[in-house]
This record gives sequence, structure tokens and C-alpha cells, in this order.
Amino acid sequence: MEENDDLNLPPDQEGLPDGKEGEEKNQDIPEDGDGKSDSEVERSDADEPQDDALTRVTGMYKDWFLDYASYVILERAVPAIEDGFKPVQRRIMHSLKDLDDGRYNKVANVVGHTMQYHPHGDASIADAMVQIGQKDLLIDTQGNWGNILTGDRAAASRYIEARLSKFALEVVFSPKITEWQLSYDGRKKEPVNLPVKFPLLLAQGAEGIAVGLSTKVLPHNFIELIDASIKHLKGQRFKLFPDFPTGGIIDVSNYNDGLRGGKIRVRAKIAQQTKNTLVISEIPYGTNTSSLIDSILKANDKGKIKVKKIEDNTAADVEILIHLPPGISPDKTIDALYAFTACESSISPLACIIEDNKPLFIGVSEMLKRSTDATVDLLKRELEIQLSELEEQWHFASLERIFIENRIYRDIEEEETWEGVIKAIDKGLKPHVKHLKRAVTEEDIVRLTEIRIKRISKFDLDKAQQNLDNLEAKIAEVKHHLANLIEFAIDYFKSLKEKYGKGRERLSEMRLFDDIEASKVIIRNTKLYVNREEGFVGTSLRRDEYVTDCSDIDDIIVFTKEGTMMVTKVDSKTFVGKNILHVAVFKKKDKRTIYNLIYKDGKGGATYVKRFAVTSITRDKAYNLGTGKPGTDVLYFSANPNGEAEVVTVNLRHVGSIKKLKWDLDFADVLIKGRASKGNIVTKYSVKRIELKEKGLSTLKPRKLWFDDAVQRLNIDERGEFLGEFTSDDRLLIVNQGGVVKTVIPEVTMRFEEEMIVLEKWVPNKPLTAIYWEGEKELFYIKRFLIDNPDKEENILTDHPKSYLERIFTDYKPRVEVVFAKKRGQDRQENWVLDLEDFIAVKGITAMGNQMTKDKVLEISGLSPLPYEVPEEAAPEEMEVVDEENISDSDRPDSSEKKKSPPTKNDEDGEDVAPGEDGQIPLF
Repeated sequence: MEENDDLNLPPDQEGLPDGKEGEEKNQDIPEDGDGKSDSEVERSDADEPQDDALTRVTGMYKDWFLDYASYVILERAVPAIEDGFKPVQRRIMHSLKDLDDGRYNKVANVVGHTMQYHPHGDASIADAMVQIGQKDLLIDTQGNWGNILTGDRAAASRYIEARLSKFALEVVFSPKITEWQLSYDGRKKEPVNLPVKFPLLLAQGAEGIAVGLSTKVLPHNFIELIDASIKHLKGQRFKLFPDFPTGGIIDVSNYNDGLRGGKIRVRAKIAQQTKNTLVISEIPYGTNTSSLIDSILKANDKGKIKVKKIEDNTAADVEILIHLPPGISPDKTIDALYAFTACESSISPLACIIEDNKPLFIGVSEMLKRSTDATVDLLKRELEIQLSELEEQWHFASLERIFIENRIYRDIEEEETWEGVIKAIDKGLKPHVKHLKRAVTEEDIVRLTEIRIKRISKFDLDKAQQNLDNLEAKIAEVKHHLANLIEFAIDYFKSLKEKYGKGRERLSEMRLFDDIEASKVIIRNTKLYVNREEGFVGTSLRRDEYVTDCSDIDDIIVFTKEGTMMVTKVDSKTFVGKNILHVAVFKKKDKRTIYNLIYKDGKGGATYVKRFAVTSITRDKAYNLGTGKPGTDVLYFSANPNGEAEVVTVNLRHVGSIKKLKWDLDFADVLIKGRASKGNIVTKYSVKRIELKEKGLSTLKPRKLWFDDAVQRLNIDERGEFLGEFTSDDRLLIVNQGGVVKTVIPEVTMRFEEEMIVLEKWVPNKPLTAIYWEGEKELFYIKRFLIDNPDKEENILTDHPKSYLERIFTDYKPRVEVVFAKKRGQDRQENWVLDLEDFIAVKGITAMGNQMTKDKVLEISGLSPLPYEVPEEAAPEEMEVVDEENISDSDRPDSSEKKKSPPTKNDEDGEDVAPGEDGQIPLF
């Protein structure tokens, strides 16, 4: 609500003497057993001293709350659909019109004038007026009206000035079609609704909290509202989305037409200025620079992000510089700002308005349709009034001409009474009034008698006829507008757009947002420790073994020597099981981290080998990696972030007549299966020890990456353009419009510039070909180069400020067609098809290149490249990860064990057996 005044008593209770307020209400209270009402009992007992007097107030408040709720909803918090104003706003606009003389008025003076109509205090009026002025649409302001970007308040109302804007004067007021009512004290007249001929409610937005009801209509773009109104009048479909004065980036995919249940996400516009500096140039709606910086500092204090320093250079435009410590990724920091600070927020609209003194929930599209239809009706009424006035002017001008041209004024010279004068004029007019559009009335005759002698003496018949012709032309024009009302309304909206649309273009950029996983972008703000023997992990065990840096929202995965696994949340100290083998931060849905395991299945049981990934779990649940038999013992364990498969040596104990006591086992020969898989049998005999012989390479397929242009992010979910398959050594090639070339290791958390023109998998031996304008020589140059230093960001253009990149090609044999400008007096030179590989050899990236031509070039267009056969590379052996996220967590043999690995054979019992060093199966 915009006013916070104290609750006033209902009118029937005002002015009553002290102590009498409840008497009228108590008349309706039923009598008790002794025949007296409660009020009479209370008065009769008042003479006797009592410590606890009983006072019943039920009657007083029986209807008061409902009356108060209705008053707040209708008269304070919720705007009307007819004009888009709350009562206080309507009274402010009416007062500004009363005071309007083209000059500025002190806001304090306007507030005082408004109090004649508004039954509340001056503070609420001044605050409401400042809010209207800050929207820069209806009020022309002067002085310090505050700053919506920084949150600074306006100066006191006695220091600032205001007047109606030209837009408000044209759109908001039309006294001849305004319906009026008495003010609250009956002394003044105020408008019931202002005749607003524009969807003002949607342009300004509205927010209010009433009793049991609230409204939140978001502001929309001025030009888009006019375009939507025109489309509605033409019978075309349209869509409306919010536009905020603070700018920013918005995701309107769930806007739901502004109805209950909809939601939009708003983000600050953040860019990387330098390697260690980020700049915020636009802020989300509903925040200001002060609150935004506070949220960043709080996130820094909590360790969620790392910030070195923040500078606020905001003036007319937002500029917040965030300086990062060395080694901190700017891309991850931008995501972290969205995840943990007010740089991103959600807004839930709730479109509620007042129509016919009742609250109504409708979407913004329906609001615009009703506003546009109401505008058409108002324009029609104005045209009808204008037509009536023009016809009245034509009628009197015709009478005046007849009266003077036929010298009827001489007929009254001998009349001695007023009645005689009227009758004489009426008699003189009768022969000449047949062509008039209505009958002559006594009022018309009275007006004729008021014509001055000077005007009669200077009467010009030609000018009178010219005036009548002009009036007839205007009448015909107004009638044409009435007959073609929709076209007239469309032209009206177009004129508003032409006169007032300049500088009101969309400020908020609409874009789909990617979902940011907080666990992937949070700064590792604490350290994780482990006590392996006692089975404790946590951040408070500083005397024990350090494991890794982590954050307070991470999960950790733990493997024990008894063959159990658990995932739990980071805490100060947690017991997970004794004899811990491995502790690490757990990444959900991570299919590339592969665990290699050799374990003895229970006391005296066989030894098994398995490879698996952990993609989904139930937190704090202990999982068995084998069958769960007592005495299970893990003999070898490794965690491999990229699916590496090492070679180990298996040593058996010398028991009995075993002939083969030692052989090598290559994990690359073992299929990657689910966590619940039992695995392949290694041996049934007792294992003495297992030693690492050789570190292995990744056995996983290269990772496939796509680029989603809608959200400007990489992904592995097959959204957008396919970029290729990437190993850990592969990089992305990026070129922007400014001529900056770089290669980067792809990460799904990366952010990309809007000026990026090339994004593809980098092939080190494939040259790049660039055509650029050299600013100093004012000629086009061509250069071909390889990227020698992939870790360095380089600009391929010269330093001249007028140099710019025209075209860049990543094909092996690119071609272009050059169109030359026509020289005066000569035929146009034939187009030149240029093979760029033949034109220039591959040189260094800093080379200037060769001049393309001295002739003036009109256009350079790319052609299909010449064919080139890329040498085939030997494909590495691939091993697919078997996705078994849906396997039950119960301890059961894995059904997929029926699919045998090609190098393995079966023993007597049908168990899978890993081969020995010489390819033989050790069954000794």
C-alpha cells in the first residue's frame, strides 16, 4: 500500500462522546436471563468497584473489518482498469492539471493541493508522486527526484518541482468526457476515472498489498504496447513481455501472461572487462547498486565467491567493477554471482485490477485489449462532441450571415419590448432558414441580438462563406473518422509512437537462461580432512590428514577397505566407517570418473575385479561394492577422473601346488559396468598383494559437446550446434568481431562474448585465413596463419583504430568473390574469384599479410571452399560406459555379467575369469 495512515473510525462512530462509542452497537446484543442487556449490566455494575470489568466488543467489529478490507482494496492498493491509476495517483494527476499553467510547481504545493481531494496525510501523497515522477512518463520533473539505480531518495518536496508532461496532457485528460464525483468532504469535484487513451497501467506497472489481496503488474515497453494495440485493432495476435527501467537480462519463458503462477527470472548484465575484472552495467529490476553490492559482499564473507575489491562508479549509468584475486576464473565467478547474490532473482507477477468496484484477475494481454477498446470508445465520444460543436458553430455562423446579409437587424428598430424584438427577428429569419440542420431557438435569437454594431458594419460576405466552407470540411472529416473509427484509432496510436516513442526502446534483453548448479560454481571455501583408521571425515579435523578443498554445500564420497561406499554432505565431523581407502568431492551424474576395484568376496571367497561409475545415490546410505559377505576385503582401489585403466601385478600366496603365482592384469580388458555389478573373477586362490605396474590411458570415448546459441553455453545434452568430440587435450577455437583469436579448453561453465563469430573445435595444423581492412593504408589485406601459442590471446588486426575484420575462414582451401566499385565513366570491372590458398602462403600470426587489391572494393562474399582430403588419424580403442543408474541398490549379481568381455573365458563354475600375463587362465 502506498499509504500507512492510522485506521479511522467508521462515520457512524465519529464525533461521539468518550465512552459512548459502543452504545449503538450494544443495542443489538440479546438480553441475558435477568432481562437486562449486557450493556445495562455493565453500567449497573459500574458503581461497584471491580478489578476485572468485562467489555464485549463483538458487535463493534462485526462489520468493521470487512468494510476496512473493502476500502483498502478499492481505494488504496489496487489500480482501476479504466485509467490504470490508484486513487492517490488519480488525485495527484487531477491536482497537477488544476495547477497547470505551463510552469513548474513546487511538489509541496501540489501535495497540499491534492489534500483537498485525498483524505490522508501528505507523506503518502509525496511518496506516490515521486514514484510517478521516477517512471519518466507523466510528470516532467526538476530537481533531485532520487535515483532508481542507486536507491537514493528524492529531496524534500519543498525543494523539487513538477509539471505535467506533454504526453500526459494529450493522453490523460479530456474534461468534456470525464465523469465527476464529490470529494470526500463534499467541497470539491474530482474525476471518478480519468479518460486515459493509452494502456498506462501496463506501461508504468503497479504494485500494492491490500487486506487479503495483492497485485503486481510489471512494467512493459512503451513502443511494444502501442504496436500490440495496433495489432489488436487489426485483429492480429500479439504477445507482451515486461521491460524494466533498470535494464538487465530477463527470461520470460514462464511469464504466463502475467497471471498468478507465472514467473520471470531477471539477471544483471555482467561482462569480463579484463582478466581479473568484471563489470556490471545493468542491474535486475527490484534491486539497486547498494543492495546488489551488499549481497556480493555477504557472499564473499560466506566464502561462496572470492572478490578482491568492488568499485561503484554508477552515475547516469550503472558501472560496478568487481576485482578478482589472481587465479580465480571469471566465468565461474559470473555464474557464482548469479547463483549466490542478488545478481539474479525471480519475480512472480500477479495481475489484479479493479473493474466495476470488484477485484479482477486477468492477464496482461486481456488488460491491453480492454484498454485499447476503451481508448476507441473515448476517441468516439470525443469525435461525437467535436462533431456536435462544429455543427453548432456552422448553425450560428449561418444564422449570423442571414441576420446581417438580409438586414434583419433593422426590423427591431421600431420594437419597444423585448418580446417584440424576439418576434421581429424570428419573423425575419423564417424565409431564409429552410436549409439549416435544426430549428431556430430563442437562445439562437438572443445570441444574434448580442452581435456588436462594429461587427455588422465590417461584415464580409466572402469571409463568412469561407468560414462556412471550412466548417463544412471539418464536419465531413469528423464524420469520416466516426465512420472509420478503427482506422482513426490506429492512426492515433501511430501518432503517439511517432511523437513520444523516441528514446523509449526496449531496455531489458530477453534471453533464455541456463540453470546454474551451485555446487559447480561455488568457491572451495574450506578444507576437508580424514582420519582413515577411526573412520571420520570433516572440516574440523585439522590435526588429521588433509584431503582436498571443498565448499559447505558439497557432497563427499567415501570408500572403505571393507568394500562399502557412502555419499554424505560435508560437515564438521562425520563417521562413515573405519579403514577409509578413498575420500573425494562427489560429482552427481559424473560418468567420466571411473573406479577400478579388486576385492575378496568374503572370508575365504574368490577375488573379483570390476570397473564402475557412481552417478546417482541415496545420501548417507552405505552401499556394498560386492555381495556384502562378512570378511570382504578390498585388495586394490583407484579413482580415475577420465576413465584411465592401469596395469597391475597380481601376486598369489604360495599354497599347495599352485604353478602360476604372478601375472599382470590390465583394467582396459574389463568392461565398465554399474556400481551393483559383482565383477569378473580374478582367482579363487589367496592373493598376497597387488602392485601397480603401469599407469594407463583413458578408455572412455571423447566427450561430445554442443553449443546452445539460445543460452550461449556449452552442453553435453545434444542441444544446439554439434562442435565435435573432445579429449582432454582438445581445445576450442574462438574468434570475435574485434579480431581477437584464442583457443581454450572447453568447460560447460564457460561464458562466451556476444561478438563471437567463430566457435569450433581447434585443429592445430589447419590454417586460418583473414581478410581485414587496414586503417592506415585504407586497403584490404589478406593473411593466413597458424596459432603457435594456444594459451595466448592475440589480435590479428593492426593497431590502427579504423582497422576492422571483414571475413575470416577456417577452411583448408577458402575462396571469395570480390565485387569492385564502378569507376566514373568506365564499365564495372568483372568480379574476381580468388583462391586464398594460392594468393598467400601461411605466415606468422603477427604478420601483416598481403595487399588484396588497390581498386575500390564494393563487396567480398565467401564461396564454397575447394575440396581437401583431411589425413585420417588412427582411432583409439573406445570403451563405452554402461549406464546403469536405474539398477536397484539391493545386493544382487549384475544381470549384465552375462555379456562377457571378449578377452575373458569361463571357469568350471561359470564365473568370469581375467586372463594372466601370457593370456592363459590361472586355475592352479
